[in-house]
Amino acid sequence: MEQTVNVYLFGKQYTVPASLTIMGAMEYAGYQLVRGCGCRCGFCGACATIYRIKGDRELKACLACQTQVEDNMYVATLPFFPLVKQPYDIENVKPTERVMMQLYPEIYSCIGCNACTKVCTQGLNVMQYIAYAQRGDLEACAEESFDCVMCGVCSSRCPAGITHPQVGMLARRLTGKYLAPTSEHLEARVQEILNGDFKALVESLMQKPLEELKELYNTREIEK
Repeated sequence: MEQTVNVYLFGKQYTVPASLTIMGAMEYAGYQLVRGCGCRCGFCGACATIYRIKGDRELKACLACQTQVEDNMYVATLPFFPLVKQPYDIENVKPTERVMMQLYPEIYSCIGCNACTKVCTQGLNVMQYIAYAQRGDLEACAEESFDCVMCGVCSSRCPAGITHPQVGMLARRLTGKYLAPTSEHLEARVQEILNGDFKALVESLMQKPLEELKELYNTREIEK
């Protein structure tokens, strides 16, 4: 018989197989996941979860789709956290040193507690990319925050009320539009798509049976 563990989901105890992820354990226990489950087994950030192991004072954060259950794990999910997103038109916003001050002035209230970094589900140095944003180094901020999945757990622990994911997103958008080198082959491919060069090919693929599509995918020529 498969090994089992005891987990506490929203305050109620359940015995579940030890091999399950937190998300799998919730479904095993009978919960129907209709939101906060995103792409399932990916890194979309929708299933942000906080948990504590019985007897341990440390509160931990993770993504439920990627984290295996532990014995005596107390779980609470955060399917939504109210991140503050300032409205802007990327065509009109420019990558100046003042852009963060204008849109996200709260970053200058950071007290350096590093709670955002400690709780990040992706293990990012969140406080560091906020420091880059404070200095107007948008490219460094974009690079440091590149793997952010916008789960919002960092903001949930911030005493200064900083919206870290949105700051990183703004830096990445400005970097991609104005600062990063132009990719000529990418621009050429986008233009081919806009011209409809692949329309017939896509339509033909849509008519093929699933097994044939799988075979085409598994035997495709991979560019080196």
